[in-house]
Amino acid sequence: MDVLADSETEESLTSVVNSDMRQKVMSVAEAVAFVEHQRHLGREVVFTNGVFDLLHPGHVRYLQDARREGDVLIVAVNSDRSVRAIKGPTRPINSESERAEVLAGLACVDAVVVFDEDDPQQMISRLQPDVLAKGADWTLDAIVGRETVEARGGRVSRIPLAEGHSTSAIIKKIRNAGDHVP
Repeated sequence: MDVLADSETEESLTSVVNSDMRQKVMSVAEAVAFVEHQRHLGREVVFTNGVFDLLHPGHVRYLQDARREGDVLIVAVNSDRSVRAIKGPTRPINSESERAEVLAGLACVDAVVVFDEDDPQQMISRLQPDVLAKGADWTLDAIVGRETVEARGGRVSRIPLAEGHSTSAIIKKIRNAGDHVP
């Protein structure tokens, strides 16, 4: 009996976690409502965006640091079409729905939304976050959406990147490993 009860409990917990994770992936309209609700609760909303194709420790550290900039973190993920426009025809490796789901599985991420534009300006204008987080490799004047966030009294946070972690490097390593197969 105990094994059955433990199995049922585990299945129930897995179901709750999977349901919660899927609920974190939102449409644009749901994301707008989510941000409005968080703001109504007095929470500071942090926004960041990116491709997040092959999630690595640098991504996780970056997202954890971004989350510390406020109370709630919403991550906008480039659609497959926009990734191809930015990175070329061989990207992304993982589909937008897979990338969104993986991000939603992180405890530091409160919401995920996919955007189809080549840059996040429209999404930032719609969501009106309190904090715009970007990697420190971006100069302040090159950060898309900075003016929108600052115009409503928000701020931009440039997050230091973890050295030695890169999706492009992972892809290159995998491709080079294929060259050495007998």
